[in-house]
Amino acid sequence: MSDPKDFTHFGLDPQLLAAITEMGYTTPTPIQAKAIPVVLRGGDVMGAAQTGTGKTAGFGLPMLQRLMAHANASMSPARHPVRGLILEPTRELADQTAENMKKYASRSPLRVAVVYGGVDMKPQTEALRRGCEVVIATPGRLLDHIEQKNTSLSQVQIVVLDEADRMLDMGFLPDISRILNFLPKERQSLMFSATFSEEIKKLAANFLRSPQLIETAARNATADNVKQEVYKLHESEKTDALLEILRTRGPDGGRLTQVLVFVNAKIECRRLARQLQKAGVNADAIHGDKTQDERMKALEGFKNGTIEVLVATDVAARGLDIVELPVVINYDVPFQSEDYVHRIGRTGRAGASGLTIMLMTGSDDRAVAGIERLTKQQFEVRTLTGVERPRQRPERDRGEGRDRGETRDRGEGRGRGDRGDRGARSGAPSRPAPRQPADDFFSKPYEPSATDAAVSEEVKAAGSEPAETARRPAGRVSTLLGGRKK
Repeated sequence: MSDPKDFTHFGLDPQLLAAITEMGYTTPTPIQAKAIPVVLRGGDVMGAAQTGTGKTAGFGLPMLQRLMAHANASMSPARHPVRGLILEPTRELADQTAENMKKYASRSPLRVAVVYGGVDMKPQTEALRRGCEVVIATPGRLLDHIEQKNTSLSQVQIVVLDEADRMLDMGFLPDISRILNFLPKERQSLMFSATFSEEIKKLAANFLRSPQLIETAARNATADNVKQEVYKLHESEKTDALLEILRTRGPDGGRLTQVLVFVNAKIECRRLARQLQKAGVNADAIHGDKTQDERMKALEGFKNGTIEVLVATDVAARGLDIVELPVVINYDVPFQSEDYVHRIGRTGRAGASGLTIMLMTGSDDRAVAGIERLTKQQFEVRTLTGVERPRQRPERDRGEGRDRGETRDRGEGRGRGDRGDRGARSGAPSRPAPRQPADDFFSKPYEPSATDAAVSEEVKAAGSEPAETARRPAGRVSTLLGGRKK
């Protein structure tokens, strides 16, 4: 059967079709064309597709279609129980998915709510208690609401694990297991992600029932419309190389104005953003230590163009949809090979072309080789011209001073206090230290004085020790120190 040419072939409700037509959806992507019919039939799905190919609509539209049978305009919360649940690994991804789902359901009576951590629970509690058919949530915050009895999952018909491999990476498996225990046994389960490892398959065996595997490209593959470049340089050259790329890789050799830069650590994220700001680049950082409000403001500023460069950790790598993002730079080679696929998936979305650049050092050879094995490709490693390695300050020699600009002898004819010529140049002739006149007093043998002799005679005559060394009578010793009570 050939893939449908438009969304009318799926038999979607006219209200849903009107909403997606307003959003500009015309032709289904490969993952949508294959997943939507399977989900509409009620079967479990294990979907793998390159990031940026429309996975959200692939499970979101058929979920809403199946829930349309329960749509009603009643104001009673009891008439709007939770029937669809979507679990996301990060706050940003949950907020983005909820935004899309609300647009899909905008023409229908179906209600959509989103809950995640880092923000006040009160507005989320009010939304849940008013009733909603679809809930998008991060696992931890959803469990908080369940414990406070703000919602019930006893009528859930469809559950989705989005970015399932990221869920496992972030240690959400215990929380997911707890949440699944609140769901009915008879339900439809879907798993979607850009990559599927062996661990994911083990989770699927317990979570899904006879799932249909849907793949639209080679597993863990990268998009063909994304150009990938790799440059090898020294660690000290990376910041200057990044600045050179930002200055020269834009249109007509000009500046780049919308670039997402990935690093591996939060402290590196803050440091690099400050360095770029000092160099005159309008940059900001997004990482896990920032509040949700700060993270959302940074993302919004980056999307609307007020921020040119966004430095991010992998918290921003999964599933974020930034329209027409031209360039992604891996300042650090990712620790996990799968993260490379998700990082570069921020560009080249929805068929647009994109460019990714990765900066590697000599210590990254093994990690780059792992990425090549995962994506089944061989990188052409290049060198970046126009970047000079920063000069290092010469280290002071701690040994014999060979091949250095200064010599420091320790213990060879020089005392500790003789440090006046540390700054002598290597070519200057060494001068012996002037000999100080010696005092004869220190070279003469010992001769007792008359006073010492007189005292000695008195001691002999008395037949006793001097008063200073005479034994003193034993005093009392405390019991605590070993004495005895009398």
